[in-house]
Amino acid sequence: MRPSVRTIIVDDEPLSRERLRLLLAEEPDVEVVGECGDGCQAVIAIETLKPDLVFLDVQVPNLDGFAILESVGADRIPAIVFVTAYDQYAIRAFDVRAVDYIHKPFGKERLHKALAHAREQITRGKSADISGQLVALLEEIRPQKTYLKRIMVKSGGRLYFLRTADIDWVEAAGNYVRLHVGTEAHLLRETMNGLETKLDPERFIRIHRSTIVNIERIRELQPWFHGDYVVILRDDQQLTMSAGYREKLDELRGRALPA
Repeated sequence: MRPSVRTIIVDDEPLSRERLRLLLAEEPDVEVVGECGDGCQAVIAIETLKPDLVFLDVQVPNLDGFAILESVGADRIPAIVFVTAYDQYAIRAFDVRAVDYIHKPFGKERLHKALAHAREQITRGKSADISGQLVALLEEIRPQKTYLKRIMVKSGGRLYFLRTADIDWVEAAGNYVRLHVGTEAHLLRETMNGLETKLDPERFIRIHRSTIVNIERIRELQPWFHGDYVVILRDDQQLTMSAGYREKLDELRGRALPA
């Protein structure tokens, strides 16, 4: 008897979740351990339940399928079968990248094929190649560049989400970054370079190798020594813009700072 395949269904349509759950109930080795109707729930479920397989709807509220993968990390997620209503042109990207999917509306035969593929991945272990294919797929299938609107953080054994718009500034902290939100600070396992690419450059700007700031929180800039500037936030927090990031000053000059 094959080992149980612990499975999560992520889809914002209750009828779609029910149909998939009923079809999977006919598979003796598949155990549905969770269902999620939005992206935030999905990230928490994947982190806590650690399933072998996720049926992931590409378009779900709060965090779409792509943002879910980015939040969890392509190197840490289980086997994935995308559930998609994308047109045939977009679906070719799934085929080329050898990432499995079922296209709505789907039938038993297509589901069996996807399950067989998923079982192979689980049996041999999700390889680095599959992880690379997932990352490549994110870049290819996403219609346009989007930026994180929420960030999942862990605190006191709990998982919750911060709105990126609420972040005042970010500082490097070894292998982590520290997110400053009002009087609170949260550690996130991420690099400064990695986080910078995920934050909206219309809102966030890098002013130092170890500092990113929310432009809307800046009150004023004051010249300092050796080409540096003091960046004063609305709560009187003082940060340093180093001379190496002077080009960022030109960007700020080109934008009206919040009144």
